[in-house]
Amino acid sequence: MLATTIAGVFSITAAAVFSFTLLSKMVERMVSLSVGIMLSTSFLHALPEAFESKADPRSLFATLLAGLLCFFMLEKLAILRHSHHHEGDGHHHAHGHDKHEAGRSGWMILIGDGMHNFTDGILIAAAFLANPELGIVTGLAIIAHEIPQEIGDFIVLLNAGFTRKRAYVFNLLCSLMAVAGGLLGYYTLDRASGLIPYVLVFAASGFIYIAVSDLMPQMQRRATVKESVPQVLMIGLGVIIVLFLTAGH
Repeated sequence: MLATTIAGVFSITAAAVFSFTLLSKMVERMVSLSVGIMLSTSFLHALPEAFESKADPRSLFATLLAGLLCFFMLEKLAILRHSHHHEGDGHHHAHGHDKHEAGRSGWMILIGDGMHNFTDGILIAAAFLANPELGIVTGLAIIAHEIPQEIGDFIVLLNAGFTRKRAYVFNLLCSLMAVAGGLLGYYTLDRASGLIPYVLVFAASGFIYIAVSDLMPQMQRRATVKESVPQVLMIGLGVIIVLFLTAGH
């Protein structure tokens, strides 16, 4: 419990410091960085780890499909709620409307992040049961992996219209899912370890859907060369960060 709590609080706080100070004036551009981080985390880390397990590949692909459809339906519900709230109000939504529309991606990324933290908690519990030293190393590795991912999450939440305080509090609450995962892993490790690949795939499906469905279309609205070059460079930087921090894991 101590390891999962420290890993969550430290990574969230460190990411908040970077996001709110160094990156606060570059939120729109840093959306590109979060796309690179989320896609590379999903395709180069979470999904390979899941498919290297003994789980049936067909079942994992089915979980990936179910996850994408699930997040599609969550987005549909968010759109319907948004439309119902504003219909017939007599106001135009040109100014700031993009942030209202982006808000649904903020809530979805919190759900995906909670699932991911839950899995991290299970992994930390498994490592501690195998060897306390391995547990400490695993916790440190997860912190190193979480910080760039959480920076991406904060960027998305700020872009979606969350205040700094609100983004920090909600991300901190999501980090408590690691404690829940750690407790579940400790008491029902055999059963929970078999679920790890599926939870990883489901979490990855959320990040993939958010990046491809919500964030990339935002970026495509700025199609000039002047805007596109920094976008591509920032996506590449996100990929490099994840490759560097997960090298050897």
